[in-house]
Amino acid sequence: MQKFLLASALAWLAILQAPTLHATEAPNALRNQLVAITQAWVDALPLGRQDVWQRTLADGAVLIDEFGRIQHKQDAVASLHPLPSGLSGSIELRNPHVQQYGDAALLQVEWYERESVFGQQLVVRYQSLLTFVKQNGAWKLVGAEDVTIPTAPPTLQVDGLMLGDYSGSYRYGPDRAWTVSVKDGVLGYVTKAGRSFNRIEPIARDVFMGTDDERNLLIFRRDAAGHVSELIERRKFNDLHLKREAGSAKA
Repeated sequence: MQKFLLASALAWLAILQAPTLHATEAPNALRNQLVAITQAWVDALPLGRQDVWQRTLADGAVLIDEFGRIQHKQDAVASLHPLPSGLSGSIELRNPHVQQYGDAALLQVEWYERESVFGQQLVVRYQSLLTFVKQNGAWKLVGAEDVTIPTAPPTLQVDGLMLGDYSGSYRYGPDRAWTVSVKDGVLGYVTKAGRSFNRIEPIARDVFMGTDDERNLLIFRRDAAGHVSELIERRKFNDLHLKREAGSAKA
């Protein structure tokens, strides 16, 4: 593994330093070829086609999924199995862009994944970056990383919400406070005077989700008397605590 990482680092250093190798938009023929390789690679996932991954991946390839899990070729190939009965899925590649660096190329592409889970239909979108190198006349995948694109989830109907319970000022530092209020029947917050109103959507009593790109959870905590006393923004597996300021709680 260390030898592979060193070799990869040296290869990319050579690419970056070589005066004649510049990033150029790849010709259509190369773009189409890399897209076809990638499409076959992702099509092999639900079928458990280990032979496709064995053929497509370069030895020592590194794959990082949307959860930050790392696999190398041997483990990745061995992990492939057909989806069990009741589960199915497909991935459509959208809006591909390829930059070529001599015998190396970067493919940036959206994965539009459709999943069927015992009749329930799910859609997940990913932004993916794949690195290819040309070995013995064939393009091989040496690295792949993808992240989930935040998208608006289905709206949930939460009965009995008293949005006024949450209105108030919530502070987490000097000159750092959110003002939570109800605007046109919708709960939201402003991070600073003059800034835009950030609408949030209910998931359950005292639990909301942001509508921005990060889609963080907003959790209102109550004291022993049942009054809202704190707001927690749960983001990237961490909690930011904002204490409700005295006098801003609803009587």
